Amino acid sequence: MNGRRTFLRGFLSVLLSGGAIGGILKILPSEADAREAPPKGQKWYGFGVSVDKCIGCARCMEACKNENNVPRVPFFFRTWVERYITRKNGTTTVKTIEPNAEPSPETASDKSILRSFFVPKLCNQCASPPCVQVCPVGATFQTKDGVVLVNEKTCIGCRYCIQACPYGARYLHPVTRTADKCTFCYHRISQGLLPACVEVCPTQARIFGDLNAAASPMSRFLRMNKIHVLKPGLNTEPKVYYANLDGEVR
Repeated sequence: MNGRRTFLRGFLSVLLSGGAIGGILKILPSEADAREAPPKGQKWYGFGVSVDKCIGCARCMEACKNENNVPRVPFFFRTWVERYITRKNGTTTVKTIEPNAEPSPETASDKSILRSFFVPKLCNQCASPPCVQVCPVGATFQTKDGVVLVNEKTCIGCRYCIQACPYGARYLHPVTRTADKCTFCYHRISQGLLPACVEVCPTQARIFGDLNAAASPMSRFLRMNKIHVLKPGLNTEPKVYYANLDGEVR
């Protein structure tokens, strides 16, 4: 009996301390996943997207290809924009728009359309990146400021990281035969510049900044909007945050 009391006291003390509860809550998906506290004392980069401001102009896609030498063939993008069309019967169609091509407008006579909107997507630069965990040679790694990069000199093109990414944000470069993806334009942000896609966005739908700086555009974006992330239940802690995101988007 005394042993049982001792066990119960110890168990309750752990619960009351918040350790067990905190561990359980961290497993459960919630909007809190979009607001994980960044490490203190260093830069910790994040990216914001205002879905209601995106007009589907594809300038971001074109700027990314120019800046990062992304292959000029279909299906190779470091960032892309999807057009969602939801109809009154409950169906939703999704199509990636093409750079340098005007999105085909839906006519006002099409009464079946309930709403249409654009959603920019890119590598979510996860704080807990599955791509880093599965890389057998350490070619995919995370910098101290939270950016996930690929060392093409050590990448063996095994595609494990491509399969592990739940956001479809990686591809195998057809020339180098190594994994490639968005890097937040790391060569630019290291020099104090904005990512190319952010710089060219005509509606400021894309936001970038240091999550540890209270006055940065990203910190203001998080404070002033109801924030969502893609696939929060996976616990990858993505650092691409969406405002005004429709429930149809996955």
